[in-house]
Amino acid sequence: MESAKASAKAPEFTLDRPLASAAAAIRSVLFSPRTFYLNFSEDGPMKEPAVFVMLVTAVTAILRLALTLIFGSHDALSAGVSVVEALVFVLLSPVIVAVLAGAYLLSIRTFVGKVGDFRGVYRMLAYAYGAMILFWVPILNAFAFTYTTLVLMTLGIRYVYRTSLMMALVSALMAYVPAAIIFIFLQVFVSGLAFG
Repeated sequence: MESAKASAKAPEFTLDRPLASAAAAIRSVLFSPRTFYLNFSEDGPMKEPAVFVMLVTAVTAILRLALTLIFGSHDALSAGVSVVEALVFVLLSPVIVAVLAGAYLLSIRTFVGKVGDFRGVYRMLAYAYGAMILFWVPILNAFAFTYTTLVLMTLGIRYVYRTSLMMALVSALMAYVPAAIIFIFLQVFVSGLAFG
């Protein structure tokens, strides 16, 4: 029984089964993040988590775009701007996660110690980003961002690097503040690109 637990792997996104593996990863990270991060491997590939981020962002952008087109203004210019904004956000999403992962890596190295590398932190944040599937819901978007960047990353840091809850929380909180500022800046930047 113990060896079965030790050999269990966290469900990750794969290109050969994109929808099923994305659903499994999102379900696992949302509903059992402790188990997900206890069985998480830092040393996996980078391509799949980056594509996972783009897929989550694309689904969120499509749903948000549908809301905008249904409940927003009905002129062609507004619709076109919304489409451009959604496309830019989808294309930039892996870069946004990379910038945020850099902030988390700096915080982890400062407060937890010389553990982890950019690859591991990027992968950890990319799968936490699965919670952003809720970002399209107007009232839940701030909650989804905070849940992803503070709650899930605290759990990830705690269980992947086997540190105390307090140290994980401090590390995540110190990265959360610049991450939130970076995220707000990037949201304004993407909106600026869309509006010209």
